Amino acid sequence: MKVLDLQCALGHSFEGWFGSQADYDTQRARGQVTCPVCNDSDITKMLSAPRLNLGHGAAPEPKTGQGAPSAGAANAAGSALKSTADASSSAPAMPDVPPEALQQLQAAMVKMVRHVMANTEDVGPQFAEEARKIHYGEREERNIRGQATREETEALLDEGIDVMALPVPEHLKGTLQ
Repeated sequence: MKVLDLQCALGHSFEGWFGSQADYDTQRARGQVTCPVCNDSDITKMLSAPRLNLGHGAAPEPKTGQGAPSAGAANAAGSALKSTADASSSAPAMPDVPPEALQQLQAAMVKMVRHVMANTEDVGPQFAEEARKIHYGEREERNIRGQATREETEALLDEGIDVMALPVPEHLKGTLQ
């Protein structure tokens, strides 16, 4: 099993699991490897260190003295490597945002969209009409989603009907897995 760190052209990072490098290459060539956030198929492999589980106990203590780099030198080398990797990435720059925070944000957004999709009824382009009927008691109260123009949305808000725009990636609109 090959676990790869991947990134789309918009900078969304995610992990992909493949049976082999050939499986990844074949799926990518067919456009089957897509970003779970935006469904982009322009995917690149990111640099990642392999995880080796050797079954040994704790990691050895770092040596100090001649021939071994100091902690300061190791940190400086790590920063230089990170900067080089970041500079080679085609993703948009996000200053002062750690990659872990971006991954958590992406995961939270996908989770929130899936929750909304699973707990609402899709009324399609009749959203504004259906929202009014629910608001004025002509239809039973329930959670709905659908499409509305900017003008329809503004009119609903002017009437005191709470609505919120939620961009949903096309691939999340289908059957949830």
